[in-house]
Amino acid sequence: MGKVLGMGNALVDVLAIIEDDKMLELLELPKGSMQLIDEDKFKTLSKEFEKLNKSIVSGGSASNTIIGLTRLGIDAGFIGRIGKDSFGEYFKNDLKKYNVRSHLTEVNEVSGVASAFISKDGERTFGTFLGAAALLKAEELLKEDFRGYKYFYIEGYLVQSHALIRKAIELAKEAGAKVMLDLASYNVVEENREFLLEIIPQYASIVFANEEEAKALLDLDAEEAVSVLAKQVEIAIVKVGEKGSWIQQGDEKIFVPAYKVQCVDTTGAGDLYAAGFIYGLIHNCSLSVSGQIGTLLAAHVIQRLGAKVDDSKWDEIEAEIKDIKRK
Repeated sequence: MGKVLGMGNALVDVLAIIEDDKMLELLELPKGSMQLIDEDKFKTLSKEFEKLNKSIVSGGSASNTIIGLTRLGIDAGFIGRIGKDSFGEYFKNDLKKYNVRSHLTEVNEVSGVASAFISKDGERTFGTFLGAAALLKAEELLKEDFRGYKYFYIEGYLVQSHALIRKAIELAKEAGAKVMLDLASYNVVEENREFLLEIIPQYASIVFANEEEAKALLDLDAEEAVSVLAKQVEIAIVKVGEKGSWIQQGDEKIFVPAYKVQCVDTTGAGDLYAAGFIYGLIHNCSLSVSGQIGTLLAAHVIQRLGAKVDDSKWDEIEAEIKDIKRK
């Protein structure tokens, strides 16, 4: 069985549904974006959150994917950085709860918090205070953390730190792990386009993107983008929201339609899709079956608030996965 090591921002998500989008305008947060904010803005957002009905869950894109994998019985670990505070403690305990092997660095800083405002249509807008999460540095990565893992999964939000990404990819390759990259956010792609265009063909085996990220990277629509990416990597995936996803490996290109479900909150949809797809890959499933498992997990997570599937749902999911594999 392949083991997966994830690296990402160790964040705690604070989530709230907003009545209308005026609040986003007041806080200068473009709807649907992920904006990095400083400590002052974080305090302003926190004040707004006090007025709302909110919930707290451990988050961070790669961590959501890794926890999804361990829930499906895959051995997985996570590299990240937390502060020595209540949010950091919450994050650490969550990894332990879900049997994720922890490769965390703890520092005397405020832990990272992603404040997610969820609009009535399920679209989420993040004001992310990275805090300790952003302090992960290339020189702190340890060779031994990468040993024994077959896949190395990087969330695109880390792409801002070019030195960190280069070092991590080199250590992963040295350890014999295949590199998987999720592009994470269109604005991150726009800001780091040249770097991504350089490292993807050189190092990545699998790339996950959504249509906005693919557009920002290649200036092509989803179907064309997946074919261009597939020439650069082993497997390319471009998700098109409620429609489904394009997947291509070599000359084999398929479209997997999305499930028709009631969307409450899109937070974590891409992260859980990746978990399902990687699970399929590890079990030597076809592109179609892997895509369907990813789609199934995404459908489950968008029906509730936050980036985690309810604990009570996993038995049902495992039964549904067996059905998909049988067909």
